[in-house]
Amino acid sequence: MGNTEFSATPAEAAIVDTVTSEAVLTALRIGFIGAGRVAQTLAPAFDRANLKVVACYNRSPDAAQRLRSRVASAQLATHAQEVADRCDLVFLSVSDDSIAPVCRDLRWQAHHRVVHCSGATEIAALDPARSAGAATGGFDPMQMFANPDVALEGLRGCTVGIEAEPGFSGELETLAKMIGCRPLALPAGVRPLYHASAYYVGPFLIALLKEGVELWKSFGASEADALRAMTPLLRGTLSAVRELALRTVPLGIERGTLQPERAAEIELLLRQLGRTTPESDTDRAQ
Repeated sequence: MGNTEFSATPAEAAIVDTVTSEAVLTALRIGFIGAGRVAQTLAPAFDRANLKVVACYNRSPDAAQRLRSRVASAQLATHAQEVADRCDLVFLSVSDDSIAPVCRDLRWQAHHRVVHCSGATEIAALDPARSAGAATGGFDPMQMFANPDVALEGLRGCTVGIEAEPGFSGELETLAKMIGCRPLALPAGVRPLYHASAYYVGPFLIALLKEGVELWKSFGASEADALRAMTPLLRGTLSAVRELALRTVPLGIERGTLQPERAAEIELLLRQLGRTTPESDTDRAQ
């Protein structure tokens, strides 16, 4: 009887890769350097997925204590290096401008996997770890992190932008799936565009709502009245976008009823959005 070679289909191979990645991730010790709102969301999400969150460090002890209160297994470190020394997978959940200097100041080894959570910062910020043999990548959930409790419950179904070398990107994609998210592989160099798109539907939307509230206040209504009226409209708008192709959703202002001076005001408002939007989650405390 001749030898029979088994060739897995692409779907079967993907299942094997996922199972293998899950086994690897389950064995890793995970730590966070920076215990702000992103870490306070991701750490309990990983904990729920039966992953080992073992350490965290933050310059502000209060933030570190808040993370510890959410994940009992996360031991408080007295220095960032202690997290690196104790962990295999390290999240640099610090502010964007701190990622490169924090990474540069730490000692890394080949067994490390080092990840930042910034949508805009290039993976090159982690080059000091990469030079030491560590795997590096970006893991950025497309989510608002104003309230970690709300963000945690909203993680399921949200997209996570992932950029890493091929072997490690597969692990990060599996990690996203393990917490109920949808991984999106980002080609090199597109992170600023990805981040800008998030601003259009996050902070820009908040800025528009604030402007709408101000218009209501101008004729004597309260902020609560305005939001009570606008929230159902916002839900209806999102439902229309889900149900219809985006290009077919009626905008209302295309019916020729908008006076030229009002159109100019709206155009000016849109131009100002980039300068008036509230900060997205930059509270990745160090």
